[in-house]
Amino acid sequence: MRSRFRSISPFAISAALILLGGSAIAASPGSSGLGDPYYPTDGNGGYDVDNYNLHLTYRPSTGVLSGTTTIKATAVQDLSAFNLDFALAVSAVKVNGANATFSRSGNEYTVTPASSLPGSSAFTVEVTYSDTPSSVSGTTWKKTSTVAMAVNEPHIARYWFPSSDHPRDKATYDVSIAVPDDGTTVVSNGVLQGTTIEPGGLKRWNWHSGVPAATYLTFVTIGKIAQTSTTSGGRPFITGYASDVTGSNLTNAKNSLNRTPEIINYLSTVFGPYPFEAIGGVVVKGIGFALETQTRPVYSASFFSSGTSSSVVAHENAHQWWGDSVSVDTWRNIWLNEGFASYAEWLWSEHIGNGTAQELANSTYNSHSSGSSFWQVVVAEPGAGNEFNSAIYDRGALGVHAVRVAVGDSTFFNILKTWQSERKSSTGTIEQFLALSERLSGRSLRSVFDTWLFKKGRPASPPGVSTVDAFASQAEPPSFAEIQHTHQLLAAGESR
Repeated sequence: MRSRFRSISPFAISAALILLGGSAIAASPGSSGLGDPYYPTDGNGGYDVDNYNLHLTYRPSTGVLSGTTTIKATAVQDLSAFNLDFALAVSAVKVNGANATFSRSGNEYTVTPASSLPGSSAFTVEVTYSDTPSSVSGTTWKKTSTVAMAVNEPHIARYWFPSSDHPRDKATYDVSIAVPDDGTTVVSNGVLQGTTIEPGGLKRWNWHSGVPAATYLTFVTIGKIAQTSTTSGGRPFITGYASDVTGSNLTNAKNSLNRTPEIINYLSTVFGPYPFEAIGGVVVKGIGFALETQTRPVYSASFFSSGTSSSVVAHENAHQWWGDSVSVDTWRNIWLNEGFASYAEWLWSEHIGNGTAQELANSTYNSHSSGSSFWQVVVAEPGAGNEFNSAIYDRGALGVHAVRVAVGDSTFFNILKTWQSERKSSTGTIEQFLALSERLSGRSLRSVFDTWLFKKGRPASPPGVSTVDAFASQAEPPSFAEIQHTHQLLAAGESR
């Protein structure tokens, strides 16, 4: 019998095989990082994450965290392999339901799916793991006698869930964690969807965040935490206080956090509409900072040890706009987070009739002599590991005030609202903020930015004060001690 394929030449067959294999040949691994100059391996190339679904169990008695995180993502190239940022021990990985191979180098996992992922296609990754986060090398997971916490920056996600760990790759979150049903509470971001009782004496807490968040802004606190839930402006207002926060410390903390709705309402008038679906806060011991975890900041109890502190509440909630809704495109742009959150303290002080922003600018400037190392930090380029130097906060706030003085209040607040509305749920750079400020003010502001952000050295006078008048008043306004208290732990070199 004669085959009907005998007329096809070997050359044609070879060409057909090349064409059929074209997509596989074109597929390549995604990069192991997004190229942030400070942290080049943070984040991962080749895909964008849409949602993280964490279905975990935590045992306080052993500190073991176990379960599965499911990642929904979209390939942005033909992918033969991709990376995940993760520091815990993995037992299995599936891609689109099929077993995938994986290897580890430090805090980086390389995953090779059974078949390549076409560009623009949606895919799912299931990572199963079990480990003790508090004992992993380099961990920023905290475990005290009363609470376990995933709270820190710039790195925390990798110590409790696999991710593309960089602010550029925002996603929505479902955080579901089962803990012993003995009064142990789980507090995370967004809205509590409910709790369920599971076999083995466990209670599962289900949290949902429907507005995209950066990985480091997703948190969990687990322990004996008294949780309160009301509503404010139609949003859940959820607070939590660890059981070892007691006495006047607890009273002061509650009185401070209870002002959260009032503070958010005020900040909405200067930054634009509040960008998220919930508000609140958590107060714990065992950390030396407060962090702007999305929808629900976490505060060290030490901020309230000597009285109420609405300034730190203003600072962390200002971050809901500056850092959370609009995040840093790379970590060198940290001024866009901390400079504006610190300046929000000054605006809040002005709003409630304490020291004005100008008085606070004068006091901050006068508190650092010309020979101080404070003036040697370049705010726009602090360097890796120096992003949370006190100068980023205080000289950063002076820089914000300098922009306000240069353009006038009407234009200044228009700039702030426009930045937020144009970049909601995205990222930005200092240069982009400069360009917007110049566009809306109709004038060059490069010299202002150079003086306060891009150059070392103490400027001749505080912004808004002439050289002649710079030292006319040395008196600190009444609220200055409270403002400085917000930063006292930073001055001791602790991260925030």
